[in-house]
Amino acid sequence: MSATKTKVQSIIDENPVAVFSKSYCPYCREAKKLLSDSGAKFLAIELDQIDDGSAIQSTLQEITGQRTVPNIFIGKQHIGGNSDLQGKKDLDSLLKSAGAV
Repeated sequence: MSATKTKVQSIIDENPVAVFSKSYCPYCREAKKLLSDSGAKFLAIELDQIDDGSAIQSTLQEITGQRTVPNIFIGKQHIGGNSDLQGKKDLDSLLKSAGAV
C-alpha cells in the first residue's frame, strides 16, 4: 500500500468524521457548517493547503470513485459529497453511532 493510501486510511479510521475539503469550495463550507451546527467533532483536511493534497485527492478517487470535494466519511463509512450529507435524514443518529457528538 502506498504511503498516501496509508495516510488517507489512517485519517478515515482514526476520526469519527473526516471531511476532505478545499478551503475555497462553497460546497465544502456548507458541509462543514452542517456538521458544526450538528455539534459534530470532525477533522477537515484542506487539500489545497497541504503539500500532498493532490495525491490525497487521487487516492480518494481510487478508494471511493469520487474525485470531487467535499469527500466525507462518518464512522469509517463513505458518505459522499455535500448533497449526500445534506440529504441524510438520519444524520444525528449516524453522528452519534460514530461517536462524533
